[in-house]
Amino acid sequence: MRWFRLGLGRRQVQHDPDRQERLLTEARQQFGAHVRVRFADQAGAVARLLDGDDGLLVAAGMLGMFADAAHADLLAQAADLHRRTGHGFAVDRANYRPLWRAAGPELRWPLFALPGGLHPYVQVSAAVTVIGGQARRTVRVTDPDPLLAHLFEVLDLTLAGWEWARVRVDTDAAALAGGLISTARELRAAMPDPPPLPPPVRELMRRNRTVDVHDPADGRIVGGINPGKEMREALLA
Repeated sequence: MRWFRLGLGRRQVQHDPDRQERLLTEARQQFGAHVRVRFADQAGAVARLLDGDDGLLVAAGMLGMFADAAHADLLAQAADLHRRTGHGFAVDRANYRPLWRAAGPELRWPLFALPGGLHPYVQVSAAVTVIGGQARRTVRVTDPDPLLAHLFEVLDLTLAGWEWARVRVDTDAAALAGGLISTARELRAAMPDPPPLPPPVRELMRRNRTVDVHDPADGRIVGGINPGKEMREALLA
């Protein structure tokens, strides 16, 4: 359970590692792609499960675990490409877009198949909801700087999948992206001195492109999302 304690620094927070372990196990085992319930409904159930400071720490920990696993997967893919092609590809957690530009056709978008039992539209979406809904408490119980970096990292990977990996933008994908943006806004507002916006956010803010959003059940277009516009309105206010 050491990962729950990382980043606490001198903050004196009453928490129960055993309960956190139980919450994490339940969130992993009882929810996910193997459950025949809509992702949005599962995400809501997981968010309700993660109550109190222990639930908040579990949410922060899950987001970090997910980002770490995605980074490790892309590092492995880049190393494999180097062995096969002789070309080196930089893997920068602060900005994955150069990697996708250089090697996009050769890369596998990793977020649906990471180890750890966390699904982007279920556990990760729930974690984002929990953190965003308790941003002021979040900055008191854990270090917000790495947490904010993880939010932006998962947002970068999510949008890269839409742009380069042909990931269909359905209502679950749009909800995750929207939640990441709004939670980043709330967390930055709760921080006394938030860091500068990372390069991929600044780049995408200069765009004004609306992406079709599909129904996950039948593929019908049911709306649209403009990530650049949403980020400008949320993060430049």
